[in-house]
Amino acid sequence: MAIFLHHGDLPEGVRFSGSIAVDTETMGLNLHRDRLCLVQLSAGDGDAHLVKISPGVDPVRLKAVLADPAILKIFHFARFDVAMIARHLGVSCAPVFCTKIASKLCRTNTDRHGLKDICRDLLGVELSKEQQTSDWGAPDPTEEQQKYAANDVLYLHPLKDKLSALLEREGRRALADACFGFLSARAALDLSGWADEDIFAH
Repeated sequence: MAIFLHHGDLPEGVRFSGSIAVDTETMGLNLHRDRLCLVQLSAGDGDAHLVKISPGVDPVRLKAVLADPAILKIFHFARFDVAMIARHLGVSCAPVFCTKIASKLCRTNTDRHGLKDICRDLLGVELSKEQQTSDWGAPDPTEEQQKYAANDVLYLHPLKDKLSALLEREGRRALADACFGFLSARAALDLSGWADEDIFAH
C-alpha cells in the first residue's frame, strides 16, 4: 500500500479508469458552513491519492476525474460527499455506487451500516476512526490523518463487490441503482434547503 499526498490538484501523470473509490474530509458536517479540506481517491489497487484542497487553486484534473461519466465513483454515505463536491468544486459526480445505501438495502438483519461496521462484518477488517474528528484544516495532514483518510477509500472496491452480490441475492439491485441515480438530486435538495424535509410526504 502506498499513500500519495498532493497539494492543490492531482499531478498530471495520475490517470484513472473504470471505477474509483472517493471520500472527503471536511471541517465539519454542515454543508453551508464547513469547507472541503481533502479528497481521497483509490483505483482499488491498494494505493490512495490524497488531494489537499488549497485556497485559490483550481483542482482541474481532480474535477475532471470526478465529473467523468465513464468512471464509476464508489462512496460510503455518498449523499454528503456528493453535496460537498458539488458545492465546493462545482462538479456533479455520476455514476455513483454508495456502500451505505447498498448495506441498508440488503443487510436488513442489522442497523449498523457505518464503514467501520461493514468493513468488519464483510471483510474482517477493523478500522480505527480516531482521526475522524481531528482538524482537517491544517495545511499538511499528519501521518495518522493520512492513514485514516486512505483507509476510507482502500476498502470500498471489495465492499462494493460483496454488497453487489448481496443486492442481487435479495433482488434489490434495481432499487439500489435507482437510489444511486437519485443521489445528485438528493444532494441538490440538501444544498437548496430541503435537507430535513421529506418532500414526498403528504
